[in-house]
Amino acid sequence: MKKLILSLCLILLGSKSFAFNIVYPQKNDVIINAKSTFFIGSSNKPLKINGQNVPLHSTGGFAYVVNLLEGKNVFTLQTEDERKIFVITKPVVKAICNLPPQFIPYKENQYFYITTEDAPLRSTPVDAGINRIAHLQRNIVLAVDGENRGFYRVILENNKYGWIAKTNVKQCENYNFKPAEVLSYDYTETKDYFIYVFHLTRQVPFEITESNPLSIKFYNVKDGYTMNFPQVTKLYGYSGKYDADDFILKIKKPKYIKYALHGLTAAIDAGHGGSEIGAVGCLGDKEKDITLSIAKYLQAELKKRGAKVVMTRDDDIYTGLKDRVEKANDNGADVLLSIHGNALPDGADPNKNSGTSIYYYYNQAKPLADVLINEMTSQLGLNNDKVRQASMALARNTEALSLLIETAYLINPDDNAKLVNPEFQKSLAKAIADALEEYFKKN
Repeated sequence: MKKLILSLCLILLGSKSFAFNIVYPQKNDVIINAKSTFFIGSSNKPLKINGQNVPLHSTGGFAYVVNLLEGKNVFTLQTEDERKIFVITKPVVKAICNLPPQFIPYKENQYFYITTEDAPLRSTPVDAGINRIAHLQRNIVLAVDGENRGFYRVILENNKYGWIAKTNVKQCENYNFKPAEVLSYDYTETKDYFIYVFHLTRQVPFEITESNPLSIKFYNVKDGYTMNFPQVTKLYGYSGKYDADDFILKIKKPKYIKYALHGLTAAIDAGHGGSEIGAVGCLGDKEKDITLSIAKYLQAELKKRGAKVVMTRDDDIYTGLKDRVEKANDNGADVLLSIHGNALPDGADPNKNSGTSIYYYYNQAKPLADVLINEMTSQLGLNNDKVRQASMALARNTEALSLLIETAYLINPDDNAKLVNPEFQKSLAKAIADALEEYFKKN
């Protein structure tokens, strides 16, 4: 009899499940400094927040925006049999006198050498945005004429300057600075590349410009030095770096695709992984799992069409951003596509943001981004959330056409329902493959 009673209790306990689940905010007592925030989650019963009905998607997912006042904001989440209270504190704004950044000139030029590999030389003294002139190797010496907070101003040529973070350089002792010389250059071709080797007397800052035509400019050299490449009418990838005092510029030749995607090497990057879970969707699904699933469907689709596929990760493991790019480049990738699911910061409305957005950094990748977003939105019925230029590590690779694809919004209930559907994931992979085929056949 005791066993029967115990069994009935277990059954009753097992049948009682939480009516709703909140994935954001992650805690019920948080500080958020924004005009509004949102509750993201799911519920299997009608739900109210502070007495207001919360619209539920057919899957149970929801995104509900609430305004925030300064101080403590109390929110009561209630179904017929469950109740939770969240306290969200918006800090009281205090008047702060922010002085504008100020350039401090030096009486005499100073000289610094690069200590960090691939240190960004920027056009403005800001550690963000579309302002990278070049990535400089260790030991390149820079002439500096002043500073602005965390940056030194680098003299490139008359009336042209760059900025280098103070953390990326150290001062030279007793350095005798004089202009370098470009002595000559050699030109060779391989099956895949046009290769130019410039012979200099020392390493100097440089800039590769994806204008029409492609050009390279060396700074701090005698009489200045710029070379244009009018024969390169369309870019498919390039790299430029020093080997001792020789600068090697490799420009990828056009990729000829005879049929389907035979001859193409595609690197597929499943965003996040391991301890880095990424965003969490309304239904509790993790971005790292969804991106890996989509990446595997895309891998199968591209292989079916004859492409060679490189996966930056094929399991639930943490992989560094630099390692992902290096894996793509070491395998000679023609394209690098980083797959993600989108989210939003506090202050935005997940219900008003949906669909696919694609990010590029270098202009060579934008035409492919345009083809991709048109194919994906037309085939899948997703909102076109635009192609945008942004500074993201997986989009800043120049050796392949590199893009970051935000497939859809994990915190939008409708998008979320699509992203967790395996059939939708397969269709998404097909749309991406169709876009690659269209792009490379036309080009």
